[in-house]
Amino acid sequence: MAEPLAIAALAIEAVVGWPDALYRRIGHPVGFFAQLIDAAERHGNRPDWPDAIRRVAGIVLVLLLLGLVGGGAWLVEREVRALCGVWAWPVLALLAVPGLAQRSLSDHVAPVARALEKGDVAGARVAVSRIVGRDTASLGPAGIARAAIESLAESFCDGVAAPLFWLLIGGLPGIWAYKALNTADSLIGHREPRWRAFGWAAARADDAANWVPARLAGLLICLGAARGLATMWRDCRRHASPNAGWPEAAMAGALGIRLAGPVAYDGVTHVKPWIGDGRSEATAADIVQALGFYRRACLLLWLIAGGVAWAL
Repeated sequence: MAEPLAIAALAIEAVVGWPDALYRRIGHPVGFFAQLIDAAERHGNRPDWPDAIRRVAGIVLVLLLLGLVGGGAWLVEREVRALCGVWAWPVLALLAVPGLAQRSLSDHVAPVARALEKGDVAGARVAVSRIVGRDTASLGPAGIARAAIESLAESFCDGVAAPLFWLLIGGLPGIWAYKALNTADSLIGHREPRWRAFGWAAARADDAANWVPARLAGLLICLGAARGLATMWRDCRRHASPNAGWPEAAMAGALGIRLAGPVAYDGVTHVKPWIGDGRSEATAADIVQALGFYRRACLLLWLIAGGVAWAL
């Protein structure tokens, strides 16, 4: 029964997204996950504990998070189905909508292109800072454009393809367990000394959850652009993540540009390999074209969800 639910959730999110007025009033479910993870990190990631203990604490956190969120979503889905019967799927679709980000991702990336098109570099920096974690204060127009395109490509996986994948696989529990896990990875799944041990389980579990969706996301970007497969296959492993390189290399190949390369976090420059072999001077036009490829890839996901529904 997850198939009509998935199509309905995609359609609703594409039309309304998660409006700012609603966010200001009630926030977002991911914010609740973040509060739980932050509290657990404060109590279970003590610097005076040995790494082995901190790693076990991180494993326990992941298991509890999956049990709490996945189990809670299972109970909600069961009750909705019991109360609504054959009309449960529209209600469940509404409850799944916040786990998808196809419209909100586009709505956050497009302002970067508009600001660059107007020559408003300062405004573009502010817009891109809302969607990336790197230092943006010293980025020029090309660096801003690359950052926006990289975020769009990577977030297509963990904001659209992966949530839809787990919604199809596991219904409401599937999508919300994935979002909880992905939130944990974004908060504590880092390699810095503070999080390396405690966040190990979150990072590895998120890698596993994204393994299939990341490759699917890369393929769909290439299909939507009708090019980029060779670059994706060649450069996907140049990324530090076993998954993020697939959609990013696909987008680099589709646009004929280079992505990644040196990037600064908290004032420290990290020299990363380039992905793609085209020009490095990305522009606002490249962001607009990337958004076009992204929307086509989203439409292909709709076809996949519809095909699964028809087959079953």
